[in-house]
Amino acid sequence: MPTDTLLTAVRHHLDLSPTHTCVIEPITKGASGRTIVRLKPEGFPTYIGVHYTLDRADNANYLPIAEMLRKSGFNVPEVIYDNPTRRVALVEDLGDADLLSLKDEPWEVREPIYRSAMQQLDKLFYTRVPKDIELQPEFDASLYAWEQDYFYDHVAEDHLGLNPALIEELREHPALEQMANDLGASARNLVHRDFQSQNIIAKDGKAFLIDFQGMRRGRQEYDLASLIYDPYMAHSKEEIQKLIELWEDVSEEEPIMPILEKCAIQRLMQAMGAYANIAIKERNDWYLQHLPTAAATLKELVKGTDLEPALMPVLEKI
Repeated sequence: MPTDTLLTAVRHHLDLSPTHTCVIEPITKGASGRTIVRLKPEGFPTYIGVHYTLDRADNANYLPIAEMLRKSGFNVPEVIYDNPTRRVALVEDLGDADLLSLKDEPWEVREPIYRSAMQQLDKLFYTRVPKDIELQPEFDASLYAWEQDYFYDHVAEDHLGLNPALIEELREHPALEQMANDLGASARNLVHRDFQSQNIIAKDGKAFLIDFQGMRRGRQEYDLASLIYDPYMAHSKEEIQKLIELWEDVSEEEPIMPILEKCAIQRLMQAMGAYANIAIKERNDWYLQHLPTAAATLKELVKGTDLEPALMPVLEKI
């Protein structure tokens, strides 16, 4: 069992006896396919224990990327113990205060965390990856097309049960192919790939990044859109504008709004597909509550564009 392996790991790391008390606290948020727990050995600091399988290609990437980011000056948890043979690791416990937990706090409380997160996103743009670090396949036209299919497969087909003929007609709309080609032909900078509120921990007034195992090359705007148009946070138009202005202050340049909005459309399609897929496959309905927020944001983004005919028939059913 993964928990037994993690208990063995913490006892080995601290040289504890088999009878030394160690409390295990499950951490259920997220859907990475890994076993993640908080380990509380009596008389010692707490650790985050991670047990991973190789069922997902990106799981093995977490530890080397964590080391690379930490050496490059990013705010990421320290890997304290690593046993690749048993696929377990003990990681610094940063606490439970993620950005999502600050959702109802005033802007003055959230602003420093957003600023810190954006500073790291800006730094990621200029970071060079050592040759021995393996990243996930880069964002290209085929990956953007896959995200679009993911949306139609799990939202339109599995969740809404729309007519298969209609779904095929919508997914083959030329505007979607054009967007995938346009975004896929552009910049290749480091991208976190899941830069949203649950993966940003607030500690000591700073943002710490987690769940970066899916890092790859792509457009910086994809991460920025993931943060600004995050369905978990349900930002108002005024808050979206504040975040865009904050990014301009941090990066000292204005985002190219047509590109940012296309990245937001892509990201929202991917996120909605994930919500529906997790809800069905893992019977976890928590994610379904965020579908209407994501759909409402996506409606605003595609309204009056050539993407409206491809997406509105699905969005209007949510």
